[in-house]
Amino acid sequence: MSLALRTFASAADASAALKEEGARYLGGGTLVVRAVNEGDVAITGYVRATDPALSGIEVSGRRVRIGASVTMTSIVGHPELEAINRAAKAVGGPAIRNMATVGGNLFAAAPYGDFTVALQALDATVHCAGGDMNIGTFLASREDAPERGIVTAVSFDIPAADSFRFRKVSRVKPKGVSVLSIAAVIESDAQGLVTAARISMGCMADRPMRALSAEKALVGSQLTEIGIAEAVAVIGEGTDPVTDPVASAWYRGEVLPVHFSRLLLG
Repeated sequence: MSLALRTFASAADASAALKEEGARYLGGGTLVVRAVNEGDVAITGYVRATDPALSGIEVSGRRVRIGASVTMTSIVGHPELEAINRAAKAVGGPAIRNMATVGGNLFAAAPYGDFTVALQALDATVHCAGGDMNIGTFLASREDAPERGIVTAVSFDIPAADSFRFRKVSRVKPKGVSVLSIAAVIESDAQGLVTAARISMGCMADRPMRALSAEKALVGSQLTEIGIAEAVAVIGEGTDPVTDPVASAWYRGEVLPVHFSRLLLG
């Protein structure tokens, strides 16, 4: 099957072309090309944009804006993104990271999308050709891509090195797909009491989700075995883990509290 590839200079023009039936955006190709190779006949053509802004990383103070076409390898190698590079390193092996983009990862269904789990913990803003939105809103409606236009960038505040935590569990190391992944931004006061927490989980639903009950339970506690006990007990609330060849929903649910505890205790 031959597929046409149309290239546009602007995100707006690419977004307009994406509204045509069967058109899919081509970034790094790790998702859409594989879908075609596996027989997805609904895809009839590729669309891409060459706007240089899509491939840029801009850091202004603590705020960073990463273009949708930026690869995981570029994030790993950026000197000002060291605090989050462990999440980018969790995406496949070197060959995949050389192609996999930030924009593409936002659309990756479980058990993929580990970097998006981190973006949700970071409370990122997703910038689209048709407007901006919080990542939670984006993930809830990410299938509506043709209506809002292509993703052009994500932005967030770079966390303090000791506040961002990320853990990926896989059966094949170092580049296996996820059994689960967890990211958290946890802020504490001078006495070691948690003042704020954002926790995101991968593979606990068909897309990354927040652990709202655990976040609430952590505030006011210390990161000790006793202090985190309530949060660990409620980490699975509201989850609907996926079942796939990597792991069953039952297994993911069983090991989630174990790995969440390890994430917190470091």
